[in-house]
Amino acid sequence: MEAELVALVARRQESIDAVAKELPDVPGWTDLNRAIAESRAEAWVVATTTASHVEIAKTLLKAGKKVLLEKPISNDLADARSLAPFVQPDSSNLMLGHIVLFNSEFQQLKDEAARRGPIAYFDCVRHRPASIVQKFPGENPLYAAMVHDLYAVQALLGGQEPARFTAQYHRTAKREIDIATAQLQWKDGPLATFAASYLTPEGMPPRGFDRMEVFGAGWSARISPNPRPIEVWDEARASWPLPLEIRTGVGGSTGMMAEELRCFCRVVRGRQAVPAGATYADALQVQEWMDKLHFAATSVPAPLPR
Repeated sequence: MEAELVALVARRQESIDAVAKELPDVPGWTDLNRAIAESRAEAWVVATTTASHVEIAKTLLKAGKKVLLEKPISNDLADARSLAPFVQPDSSNLMLGHIVLFNSEFQQLKDEAARRGPIAYFDCVRHRPASIVQKFPGENPLYAAMVHDLYAVQALLGGQEPARFTAQYHRTAKREIDIATAQLQWKDGPLATFAASYLTPEGMPPRGFDRMEVFGAGWSARISPNPRPIEVWDEARASWPLPLEIRTGVGGSTGMMAEELRCFCRVVRGRQAVPAGATYADALQVQEWMDKLHFAATSVPAPLPR
């Protein structure tokens, strides 16, 4: 057995009751401190709203637990930095959850880039359903979607710091952000362009689509990790059975989510270090990038020509 689920914590009892039939032997709590004291869990996965990430992670780290924290650390840079006193220097007690780093296509892209030479240009797009604007008002595609590609580029460039940040937002008639675009430039190095949006209509894949293109000297590559390359049609509609690289069955779980959790288990057992791209320092660097991009997007722009 790789790991055993021994505790669930939720804000509402209704949420715990909803999974009781599926997980009848797993106890649940609505109080995190009680769960820490009463459960036998040694490692914890924090997959809550971004606004609650730091508070929950801080409670767990203070209790001596090892934590897998979903990205991003926080919506606020100062809040993200406040975790620093509780994180080990090698980040061995805090791993950030970035499933794109464990995607098989991305892993192959890393190998290709390492073998073929320096990258000159990245073009990353990540489009999500237009319904998100109504269902989750205030959710910024820069933090909710583009963050995946920022981490991917960071990993491909070994954490090099960009020299220039520019960004733009588009807002709906109700002033909700539905498109974020950004550009990063490295000194004497590559350019990267990013687009993340809530624009795809219902007829497209239910989680929208992602694409990353990379160009180097004499080579280029493209990955399309979402949806996975299988489409099914029937008399009613088209469907995409594997919107992400996640699959479960009698033989176990496969795909990027499973590999991320397996990696976390090895980190907890001391069998490997937190991988590059998933340390607290890596996450804080990308958090700083997002902060700079948000500032660039919200600064007063020059008036458009008439």
